[in-house]
Amino acid sequence: MVTFVPSDLSELREAVAEALAAEEPLEIVGGGSKRALGRPVQAAHTLDLSRLSGIRDYAPSELVLTAGAATPLAEIERALAKHNQMLAFEPPGWGGLLGVEDAAPTLGGVLACNLSGPRRVKAGAARDHFLGFHAVSGRAEIFKAGGKVVKNVTGYDLPKLMAGSYGTLAALEEVTVKVLPEPETVATVLFAGLAPGAAGRLMAAALGSPHEVSGAAYLPAGTTMPLTLSIRPGTAAFRVEGPAPSVAFRRDALLREHRESGAASTLDASGSLAFWRAIGEVAPLSALGESAVWRISVAPARGAAIGEAVARSLDAVWYLDWGGGLLWLAVAEREDAGAQVIRAAIRATIRGHDGHGTGHATLVKASPALRRGVPVFEPQPPPLAALSQRVKDAFDPRHILNPGRMVPTEPGGS
Repeated sequence: MVTFVPSDLSELREAVAEALAAEEPLEIVGGGSKRALGRPVQAAHTLDLSRLSGIRDYAPSELVLTAGAATPLAEIERALAKHNQMLAFEPPGWGGLLGVEDAAPTLGGVLACNLSGPRRVKAGAARDHFLGFHAVSGRAEIFKAGGKVVKNVTGYDLPKLMAGSYGTLAALEEVTVKVLPEPETVATVLFAGLAPGAAGRLMAAALGSPHEVSGAAYLPAGTTMPLTLSIRPGTAAFRVEGPAPSVAFRRDALLREHRESGAASTLDASGSLAFWRAIGEVAPLSALGESAVWRISVAPARGAAIGEAVARSLDAVWYLDWGGGLLWLAVAEREDAGAQVIRAAIRATIRGHDGHGTGHATLVKASPALRRGVPVFEPQPPPLAALSQRVKDAFDPRHILNPGRMVPTEPGGS
């Protein structure tokens, strides 16, 4: 096995060209923190992007930052903090969940996997902040898309296509993102003693209120936070951010309007930061040993019902983020990691409401053997799978970039 370590865009193109000529697939690696996501890659060589790092252009007044794709998130966040700015999509690292605390999450990695934290309910997903990039396709061709302005019309929105492609379409060399001002302060309102259904209704009400809630999560009985914070069973949590007087007013309004919902308490700024970081990093499920962990995206009204349905069939621990739209679920690592039960529960719950909507279950944490044997990503309907295949063939016709990560494939293309 050869490890290619390009230091610029030209060397990156040469590395991909060499692999393409030999038809020897590449595993793309930045900081190494996301190698356990998706199916195990079937690659002959490694494409190490770690030297494609560093902030290349940052205009705080324009709210735009450009950096090498392998720039560590920690470096990005330090630079932004000096100007009281942030990545509003709150990218998680998942080091504790995946057992790679020493690996540094990178900006390109979280964009390629489209990873967003609790603030997604207000700020949108990672792809919504991805303005542009330079990359090398599986054809060994340099190309770029988007630009360094927020309003940029360049035809197809390729950054959104790259977000969530897990490095199977192109190797990112440089990325440009939108940044936003940090809130002056933050507070969290907690309501304890709630059953899942009641928590779901409360989250819908809070997010539909004028109080600009920027985080809504629910920890059912049996799910705990590994923190010094005292979080009681059946707790729904709501975050408000902004100028201090506004935060105080909206915090008190939530407490007043929902005082009958459950036992109420609050977290101050430091407690709120710790709590929502733990929610985004999947801390409630990170200490469960060899459990398989699923990430299920559904309509917010469905999350609690699916969590309860799965828990009736499997020994499951779960909690909700994104106001119920993101269900995190840990089950014992068994033959199929509960895949059939979980996906059947999604279908049954959708049918049980109005027959509309979708759900997507992704196996985030499991052994390599299990990730090879179970559909890690939600199986696509045949027309959509055919379209995805055509897109893959357009960017990487010989299937040399991260082959097998998203769907089983034979190196060398079809």
